[in-house]
Amino acid sequence: MQHAIDAAWPVRTTTAPNPWVGAALLTTDGAVHVGATQPPGGAHAEIGALAAAGSDAAGATLATTLEPCCHAGRTGPCTTAIIEAGVVRVLIGIEDPDKQVAGEGIKALRDAGIEVVVGTLSAEVTVQLEPYLHHRKTGRPYVVLKLAATLDGRTAAPDGGSEWITGEEARTDVHQMRAESQAILVGAGTVRADNPSLNVRLVEGPSPRRIVLGTAPADANVHPCIEWVGPIPELLDLLAADGVLQLMVEGGANVASEFHDAGLIDRYVLYVAPAIFGGNDAHPLFVGDGAPTMADLRRGRFVATRQLGNDIRLDLTLDKIDR
Repeated sequence: MQHAIDAAWPVRTTTAPNPWVGAALLTTDGAVHVGATQPPGGAHAEIGALAAAGSDAAGATLATTLEPCCHAGRTGPCTTAIIEAGVVRVLIGIEDPDKQVAGEGIKALRDAGIEVVVGTLSAEVTVQLEPYLHHRKTGRPYVVLKLAATLDGRTAAPDGGSEWITGEEARTDVHQMRAESQAILVGAGTVRADNPSLNVRLVEGPSPRRIVLGTAPADANVHPCIEWVGPIPELLDLLAADGVLQLMVEGGANVASEFHDAGLIDRYVLYVAPAIFGGNDAHPLFVGDGAPTMADLRRGRFVATRQLGNDIRLDLTLDKIDR
């Protein structure tokens, strides 16, 4: 299964709206053949592993990070291919919550006499596929809020300057996150102040579709973009229906506060630089009224930390609130 997980990471940016799945086939002679989901319309991970093994797939054990599909879409059912190849044992990381699968793939394999083990390295697979799982379970994109700040929680100087708070390694990591997102969102104020391009330049990968809350100037770098003036929950529903599994929110402070106050953020990614403005006149991470008392403070947990050059990346999830 670890081979399957490792095979899935390189295709993280190319498979949406399909999940980035990895598969590994262990043949009777001890050889391992791997496959990963191809771009939409291409082969699924299991098919890739089977093709790599050829006739040696007979009698083999197949590990796949996500339950194999059992329905025909752009490609044929993976379960049929697994059965016809003569695989005798299948290890599955996690069950697929997609309503077209949802246990039916497991059932089809077992009905064919194949031994199926579910839950192999499930914690690692769940983390790897988190945006996809969230999308299928909630009908909305997985929302990641990206913030960059000094140690005292400031995002820009009093004169508005913010380039650059963090170093090159952190900025490259941000571009990787952009490539892994199908859409990116900022407020019209950020567009007017910084005129960002919001594309992928520092890594290999596709640029996300660009969304501006409000109206962008006609000559802004962000064009072509979607200009949105309606309720944010309605936007999230529309994006999810259009295949957006992950939405990256880059700011500014007003947009960050709007998403935060509404409880719409699934993961906070904060890049902290070893720098301090001092005082209270630099721009903060959020604006408006915060928690009025300690009892009202929203709490959560750090789910990942990473050193990037001189900076630190902190990944945080907060306890969900009812809205």
